Amino acid sequence: MRRSFSLLIVLLVAVPLLAAPRKPLQERIASVLSAPDLARGFWGIEVVSVSTGETLYSQNADKLFTPASNTKLFTTAAALALIGPDYKFRTTVETTGTLDRYGRLNGDLVLVGHGDPNLSGRELPYDLRTQRNDDPIQALETLADALVQKGVKYVDGDIVADDSYFAFERYGEGWSQDDLVWADGAPVSALTINDNVVFVNILPADRPGEKAFVSIKPFADYYRIDNRVITTPAGTGRKFFVNREPGSTVITLWGNMPLDDQGANEALAIEDPAEFAAVLFRQLLEKRGIAVYGHQRTRHTELATLSTFTATAIAPSHGGSDGLSRPFKSDQPLTLASYESKPLLEDLRVINKVSQNLHAEILLRLLGRERGNAGTIEGGLEVLREFLTQAGISSDQYVFYDGSGLSRQNLVTPHAIVQMLRYASAKPWAAAYRSTFPVSGVDGSLSDRLNAPRLQSRILGKTGSLGGVKTLSGYATTDAGQTVAFSILSNNFNLPAKRVTDAIDQVVQAIVEDTAGR
Repeated sequence: MRRSFSLLIVLLVAVPLLAAPRKPLQERIASVLSAPDLARGFWGIEVVSVSTGETLYSQNADKLFTPASNTKLFTTAAALALIGPDYKFRTTVETTGTLDRYGRLNGDLVLVGHGDPNLSGRELPYDLRTQRNDDPIQALETLADALVQKGVKYVDGDIVADDSYFAFERYGEGWSQDDLVWADGAPVSALTINDNVVFVNILPADRPGEKAFVSIKPFADYYRIDNRVITTPAGTGRKFFVNREPGSTVITLWGNMPLDDQGANEALAIEDPAEFAAVLFRQLLEKRGIAVYGHQRTRHTELATLSTFTATAIAPSHGGSDGLSRPFKSDQPLTLASYESKPLLEDLRVINKVSQNLHAEILLRLLGRERGNAGTIEGGLEVLREFLTQAGISSDQYVFYDGSGLSRQNLVTPHAIVQMLRYASAKPWAAAYRSTFPVSGVDGSLSDRLNAPRLQSRILGKTGSLGGVKTLSGYATTDAGQTVAFSILSNNFNLPAKRVTDAIDQVVQAIVEDTAGR
């Protein structure tokens, strides 16, 4: 009886402990955000069950916030719905001249871009992280080799780089001038080589007091380097600065690099992508023994002339391998070589997983060109607005000025993001869309976040970051087995970035631990 009585006491004590309910989600999130430093900023959060549509948590969900790269969620969803995952870009080399049996091309040689963002050394498909090979201009080299195989030996005309498929509209409204020097703010073009950047490599010299070694890849002649970086004794610490004024082709570097430093590699944006491509392509042709007697130049579509462009645009190219010696009509260029991209879905994974701004901007213009009135920012935004209306998102829930989120003028509510995520989850392209998201503790911008064993792979989320802005939105699977769509937007912070991202991750963990089973 004493044993039975003792067992009864143990059970009476243990059962309440086992059955003790976890604090409501509202309280758990409040405990995270109530810290004084976090409470000084602005938070907008919404959590909704994907299957039932029930709102599990809401805080300022109808207020407008700067979303940063959460903007990409809208751009990529519209592309999957309206353009499709299997779409392929085609870059061509064309002429309206004739190629005779001696290999002489009587006319201009035109390199025509149609928006392919991956004319670079990037390896696709994406596998856990962005990887590049050692040849950032392999696509251009492939096209140059194809011309040699066609028998081209002389070009009597010019080398023309044509990016007129999109308007000459390199930057978005609301972009910071500071961004334009770096890869994050690279100019947008329908003819994009190596993400429209050059890689500047800096290595210490052999002895202290000497200037550091500086090299550029690809196309070292595009920028002029003013190198003032001095090698210092080992252990002195690295400190150097890079500056390029907008519109300038001079890069100034200054500071110091210690003798034992492993070196630094910076990706710097180029000024005019088509011009860069024209000069580089000419060099590749001449390296292969093709003589070019003309100049290199560009062909743009200026926004001011866009209203008359439809009457003067180059007709679509018509490929073919026969009849190289016969004349062609001026509105029917002959395609001498072409390069086809991987399916669009492969690039959408790059866009969302590593938050590639340039590719998202190309995607916005592609929406305008393929499904709207013009390959412009406004053309793409008009298509995006129509798509969001179909998704049940009212126009007062957002204001977008670009496709990447680099613009500080973008505004969106957490509710609009969650509504779009729920809309996407019911579409035939839902699985493809989710495959573009970073996976917690696995890849992309979440590879080193939410990586505890019980959280790993349970969150598919798109990150966002600007000065004073941190965001995360996506899908999560709770401990109760429920799939939720969530959006966490934080604005107006003057805190270390890690402090805010840690708080966001704690909120996500609270969402995952929600065992209400609703």
